[in-house]
Amino acid sequence: MAPFEPAALPELLPVFYRRLFPHGPYGRWLGYGGVVKNYFQLREFSFTLRDDVYVRFQSFGSPQELERELQKINPYKIDIGAVYSHRPNQHNTVRLGAFQPQEKELVFDIDMTDYDDVRTCCSSADICSKCWTLMTIAVRVIDRALTEDLGMRHRLWVYSGRRGVHCWVCDDAVRKWSPALRAATVEYLTLVKGGADMVKKVNLSYPVHPFIRRSVAVVEKYFEEYALVGQDILGSPESWAKVLALVPEDIREALQGEFPRRKDSVQRWEVLRGRMERTRGRGAAPCYADWEIMLQFCFPRLDINVSKGVGHLLKSPFSVHPKTGRISVPLDLQTLDQFDPFAVPTITSLCHELDTAGSDGEQEDVGETEPKRRARDYKRTSLAPYVRVFEQFVEGMESARRGERLRRSDIQGDF
Repeated sequence: MAPFEPAALPELLPVFYRRLFPHGPYGRWLGYGGVVKNYFQLREFSFTLRDDVYVRFQSFGSPQELERELQKINPYKIDIGAVYSHRPNQHNTVRLGAFQPQEKELVFDIDMTDYDDVRTCCSSADICSKCWTLMTIAVRVIDRALTEDLGMRHRLWVYSGRRGVHCWVCDDAVRKWSPALRAATVEYLTLVKGGADMVKKVNLSYPVHPFIRRSVAVVEKYFEEYALVGQDILGSPESWAKVLALVPEDIREALQGEFPRRKDSVQRWEVLRGRMERTRGRGAAPCYADWEIMLQFCFPRLDINVSKGVGHLLKSPFSVHPKTGRISVPLDLQTLDQFDPFAVPTITSLCHELDTAGSDGEQEDVGETEPKRRARDYKRTSLAPYVRVFEQFVEGMESARRGERLRRSDIQGDF
């Protein structure tokens, strides 16, 4: 099958927005069940059009109106912004200072380029199956903390379409959070600190916070296969020197003598780990250099500016990445370890699947409604399982909303 060609986007996007984009669950997601009047109408959308034309502060009276606009202009990229005090498309008519962002999902953006100092297989925008494990670890660490430590329920994780992942936390209370609360959450979830010139970016001391202990437990599940085998971080004197720079000097000297006598990264790590564990068993000041190394090489790296700004835009799920052609698809956390970014459908492959399905001789139902026909269209393609993940997420939010309404009515009935 032909690879994705960016030049083909103008002819592929109309098919995508007319026959494949999941307009139904998308509108239900961003409408939040109409809990607030005009909620959807106050939401900002922005579009990147052909030739990098960028259009901000778009808003729509209903999901159906948004659907018509998408099919009319066929944007190369969709970004979602905040829910504002006034309709974003009328922001120029509002007196100065009155137009303000009121609510937005708490979002996280994790980008592979932020790990360039610790991955050896790729750099910049390039990814491979080896370093993609970093994104798997990031999702596992952050999602565990969001649910277990911070009590958040409704999280939508999405592959960006190229080299990273996004998270949308959609709980009603969280959407109302101030920038200070959002920044504090990112600070809680941040352990790797310091710029390119900083050698040691993780520093632990006794007692170690439970969040850090639990994060180390997650990283440990992937560390050997990813860091020791895949990245071979202790494979040569040059590479192990970078690791030993993170170890206390007295232990470093001993390890420099022992490492050459071991055959590979796995054996050298066992030696290093053994020395650290012995310091933790003596009752004196424990050394956590092995944990610090694991976290520096594998812990999630968040962009605080994306998360703290209520008005910050983030790429929409089900956008088409204009460089790769891949769809920005929701992630199923049940099968996260098997997720392969290179297997994600491209707009080219989906349109080809539609053509193939259409030529199979199936009879079109002349009386079929547009939403029904579109649902049947995407179900014939490899986009179907990703839309189902999205639908299950939306259904989970709707079910929780119904449960909350019942609970409130029961409480009121008791008085």
